[in-house]
Amino acid sequence: MDVWRGNPHRRLNVLTGEYVLVSPHRAMRPWLGQVDAAPGTIRPPYDPSCSLCPGNERAGGARNPDYAGTFLFDNDFSALLPGVVSERWERENLLVAETERGVCRVLCYSPRHDLTLGEMETGAIRKVVDVWGDEYAELGALPGIRHVQIFENCGAMMGASNPHPHGQIWAEEKIPNEPAKEAACQLRHREERHSCLLCDYLDLETRENERIVWKNESFTALVPFWAVWPFEVMLVARPHRGSLPELSSSERDDLAEILRRILRAYDKVFDAPFPYSMGFHQKPTGGQDHPEWHLHAHFYPPLLRSTTIRKFMVGYEMLAQPQRDITPESSAERLRELAAKES
Repeated sequence: MDVWRGNPHRRLNVLTGEYVLVSPHRAMRPWLGQVDAAPGTIRPPYDPSCSLCPGNERAGGARNPDYAGTFLFDNDFSALLPGVVSERWERENLLVAETERGVCRVLCYSPRHDLTLGEMETGAIRKVVDVWGDEYAELGALPGIRHVQIFENCGAMMGASNPHPHGQIWAEEKIPNEPAKEAACQLRHREERHSCLLCDYLDLETRENERIVWKNESFTALVPFWAVWPFEVMLVARPHRGSLPELSSSERDDLAEILRRILRAYDKVFDAPFPYSMGFHQKPTGGQDHPEWHLHAHFYPPLLRSTTIRKFMVGYEMLAQPQRDITPESSAERLRELAAKES
């Protein structure tokens, strides 16, 4: 196993059939050690100690340009590396590991250290949307890349090592567990019903109108019927689209608008900034069409009733199945009321 101790790889859990990504070299990743800011705390627009602010030196030694909009760079402490030699290791088909190649990039949304994505203006969020689409297309076209994961962890509670507004883009050669499960369900639905799973689901949710938080011409934000997290939201494209590059200019505008509205509603549920993990699920890359796949994003905020009462997967949830206390309908009602107050 010595060859695996320093290279990214994934290991098979033979009890579940799912994989875990192991990135041992990433243990040197820097951490600012911050805690969640107290309500009312004001961050400066520029922080000389921040590795993501314009002009500052990053932990890896590179210096950021004096950027005025978005800023994209290869992660100095990438969980995935492009040059890993393809190998597989196994013992009696019970211990199974295989190398995993890929590219990890960091996207700074704004030069302003004191903002979150939801606090940015719609036009600035639209520029972030454009970079997301461009990166999905560019990284997805690389040889061997089958999945591009765009995601953001907001807040130290959710594992963000830096409060500067930023997200990440990981491209890898194999489809990870969660998108793979969604892909299988969407494909099965198409084969059995000859229609799109999320198109059908969105149509039903629209007719019932109980869990819709907000919608515009191109996107609907709703609390899923099966939601686990207290204020979980799924953002679904209303036209059938498989990925961000397929969105028209007006659809990208609508995505920026609904992102701003939903994130600001989140900030009003509890004191801003509201911690969450967010990510887009798009069709696999690699050249195939995947007509069954429907573009959507997941938002997973951990707070339950206050900034000190949190919902994590523990006990029964880790060992049996997810559980929640408040209904998706009541969460949707609360978020809907707050989203309606946004201009």
